[in-house]
Amino acid sequence: MYTIDNKKYPCCTSVTMRFIGGKWKAVILYHLIEGAKRYNEIRKSIPTITERTLSLQLKQLEDDGIVDRKVFTEKPPLVVEYELTEFGKTLLPVLEVITDWGKTAPERSKKIIRN
Repeated sequence: MYTIDNKKYPCCTSVTMRFIGGKWKAVILYHLIEGAKRYNEIRKSIPTITERTLSLQLKQLEDDGIVDRKVFTEKPPLVVEYELTEFGKTLLPVLEVITDWGKTAPERSKKIIRN
């Protein structure tokens, strides 16, 4: 049994899913694998996510210590970048396996159509 923010999790898999579960978190993290990106770069790389959802998910990832948010105010316009923290980088092997599975899944499932 594990506890995070006073909520109980029955196993280590549920702990992992607490951090990367949901429709968008793993996708956002995938787009940060190569390094820091501005908010608009992330948004453009995931065209089907709404701005509100992206903002909320980034905030949750930041609160969980997986993503670091840096604000550059030296010169206008204001620039905000997001990048994986050291803790977030520990998820890279997990994200790579998820990505590899997604690449081969269309060949194994008739439900998945690659566009």
